[in-house]
Amino acid sequence: MADAASSTAGRRVRASDDVEVSTYLGIAKERSAPQVDRPVVTKVHDEAIVVVDFGSQYSRLIARRVRECHVYCEIIPHDAPLESLKHLTIKGVILSGGPASVYEADAPLIHPSILASGLPILGICYGMQALAHQLGGQVTPGAHREYGHAVLHQNTPDHPLFHGLPPSLPVWMSHGDHVATAPPGFRSLGYTENSPIAVMGNDKGVLGLQFHPEVVHTPAGKTIIENFLYKVCGCHGTWTPGNFIAENTQEVRQRVGDGRVLCALSGGVDSAVVATLVHKAVGDQLTCIFVNNGLLRREEPERVLKTFRARNDLNLAYVDATEEFLGNLRGVTDPEEKRKIIGRTFINVFEREAIRLGQVDFLAQGTLYPDVIESKTSESKASSKIKTHHNVGGLPEVMKLQLIEPLRYLFKDEVREVGIALGLPEEMVYRQPFPGPGLAIRIIGEVTAEKLEVLRAADWVVMDEIKAAGLYRQLWQSFAVLTDSRSVGVMGDFRTYGNVIAIRAVTSEDAMTADWARLPHDVLARISSRIVNEVPQVNRVVYDITSKPPGTIEWE
Repeated sequence: MADAASSTAGRRVRASDDVEVSTYLGIAKERSAPQVDRPVVTKVHDEAIVVVDFGSQYSRLIARRVRECHVYCEIIPHDAPLESLKHLTIKGVILSGGPASVYEADAPLIHPSILASGLPILGICYGMQALAHQLGGQVTPGAHREYGHAVLHQNTPDHPLFHGLPPSLPVWMSHGDHVATAPPGFRSLGYTENSPIAVMGNDKGVLGLQFHPEVVHTPAGKTIIENFLYKVCGCHGTWTPGNFIAENTQEVRQRVGDGRVLCALSGGVDSAVVATLVHKAVGDQLTCIFVNNGLLRREEPERVLKTFRARNDLNLAYVDATEEFLGNLRGVTDPEEKRKIIGRTFINVFEREAIRLGQVDFLAQGTLYPDVIESKTSESKASSKIKTHHNVGGLPEVMKLQLIEPLRYLFKDEVREVGIALGLPEEMVYRQPFPGPGLAIRIIGEVTAEKLEVLRAADWVVMDEIKAAGLYRQLWQSFAVLTDSRSVGVMGDFRTYGNVIAIRAVTSEDAMTADWARLPHDVLARISSRIVNEVPQVNRVVYDITSKPPGTIEWE
């Protein structure tokens, strides 16, 4: 990486410089998944995989890998019964890893309904150990902990799980305990130097992996997961954008009936896809509302209105609620309280508009799966709440409007695929995510009109230089943060005491994890120079080099 970085330093990085740009930003290129014949169906939940969360940092990544294989899945807590998923036709279960040891008194266990289901099961790391422990095997602390790369050697190369793979392959380990004795009816399917039973299985499709196939450090991991889905569980891969659109259009149409729908339209890809999908389902029964909350970026209200008013078939209303939002945020410094206030204020605005428009029954909004997961509305006790999303935990307990959230179980990249399938323009589909609470969570401390103008000016510079360098589509997000710090500086031989702006740029696949982007130094230099020269209230610029975890993408 150092060699690649030095070769591109001191010059502009163009969008065509794929290798250099990717190296700078820490983007890992993955091989394409093998082609699989997938039938076209209208009910995508006719096959689903359940991911059971035991508190692993990789649980969400497992779900993404399953979705990438065009198989629908949902994550449930370890103590949830399968009966809670009656809306799904379950084809198999994947047990995640976790931080506990199965022989501890309060260790989380696999729900009996899963073990009694007769479904194929794939236990990963702790999931494998829980299978062994509960089915009569023995799990003990390992004589040698195994973290990082290892080489897996197959005992049964003809097993469906290893179809198309060589007898030995590199894998990624992260464990201190190991399966010392396999349960009755199980045999070792693979071993590493420190794990005699690195893979185990029986003749009923119950399998365990001591390594993590979901991480990129296991190069053949996606193939192993795909083999489990297709060759063990018998999935066909019906989770596609076209099938999703067909099913959800029908579901929205049936639910709304003769009712009317409001859609919270922000201009981002999530709300744009929701608006297009709901409009496809109910047509003129939909009215989109763009609320200017005063927390948007420079010229954003004008751009959003211009874009969506160009669509003559879309009913669009504009509400300027700047004073209401800023008034409700006055004196508030706590990030969680900011999010909740913004969520409640949005709902108040929408409910007033519903009254103005007449009888409106539903509110459509672009809630995504990461919003639900991080707000921990239905997650495992083993997982922690990260923050309240304004459109999930920030909503009031009692609402007059019924929510329609067709994207609630999609990751961002899946939303973009749906957007393209719906015919939305690429510049809209691939717009970087912008948080629902807007600039309020990029201002540390109280939000004021004066601070907003400072941040807008600095953020304008960041976006201008990122786009000029051809980096916009390479980054998940890039933006400025107005910190609550001030610093001493000197300009024109005079002492200054100004604001500190932090620059944040990250790469990610789904926002559940993210790495800080290795931006070229000349780009950072231009951003810093322009901000301190063009924004009078700022005299210092810093760059945030924190990944997620331990940090979050946004500062609040």
